[in-house]
Amino acid sequence: MSDVAEKPRAGAPPADTVWIEKVSWISKAPRWASMLGLLVLFLGLWQGITSAEIVSPLILPTPGDTLRDIGFVGRNLTAGDYMLPAFWVTASEVLVGFAVALAIGVTLGILVGETSFGERAVMPYIVAIDTMPKLAFAPLFVAWLGFGIMSKVALAAFISVFPIIVGTAAGLQAADENARMLFKSIGASRLQTLVKLKIPIGLPQFFTGLKIAAISVVSGAIAGEFLGGGQGFGELIRVAASQLDTPRVFSLIIYLSLLGLFMFGAVSWMQYRFVFWQRSSNTISSRASR
Repeated sequence: MSDVAEKPRAGAPPADTVWIEKVSWISKAPRWASMLGLLVLFLGLWQGITSAEIVSPLILPTPGDTLRDIGFVGRNLTAGDYMLPAFWVTASEVLVGFAVALAIGVTLGILVGETSFGERAVMPYIVAIDTMPKLAFAPLFVAWLGFGIMSKVALAAFISVFPIIVGTAAGLQAADENARMLFKSIGASRLQTLVKLKIPIGLPQFFTGLKIAAISVVSGAIAGEFLGGGQGFGELIRVAASQLDTPRVFSLIIYLSLLGLFMFGAVSWMQYRFVFWQRSSNTISSRASR
């Protein structure tokens, strides 16, 4: 055996070459730091625009005025003053509208995802209705259901039902053909296949549609109050806008966004609890990538 080490071939990479992906310092920063930095940058830009009087204060208030009004609205809500009943009206419209959208969306989603009649005959009509400007239906809901809470619930459910239908139907069709053939070979009924195979596999898609609906349902309720009257936060925003009280408009919108975040967080918590296998796989993947 020769004592001379074999020379590497020309053009071949060194034996100890390791591919190392370069990560930017922004990607290394914690999420809270990135979010805080973006918020500070946004507030600084906002303050600069208002200080330079590029936009009239009647249109864009200063961050300080908005923060003070946010505090006023918060104190009003915690004290149980006139804004609290208005908030509960809007919250009731959102919750009931979401429940109605959930019931209708799951029913139609199962019909579309499980039957050829639903896929061929019902789904085209659902897509056609989904392409229509949904806010244009608000006067019809007011004419049919009156100026009370039901017209706002109907519009909120109407706007948020389509993501649930699509998420449910897509989830039921997520199971691959091999798994379906396995259930068929062991003599499982259609209901057993639906409950024990298709629904568990399709839960991630279902919750994706549910998250979209949880956000859009707030917009539907507020749009109903704008166009059909009411006693909720939408009416308070309309009155504040008519008086050019833009800090009040901004602060009320902030609290409505908190309501939307609560809805989104509740759905995310449900997904975390029920889709536990996805949580376990994500944990394993994150550990393996370290």
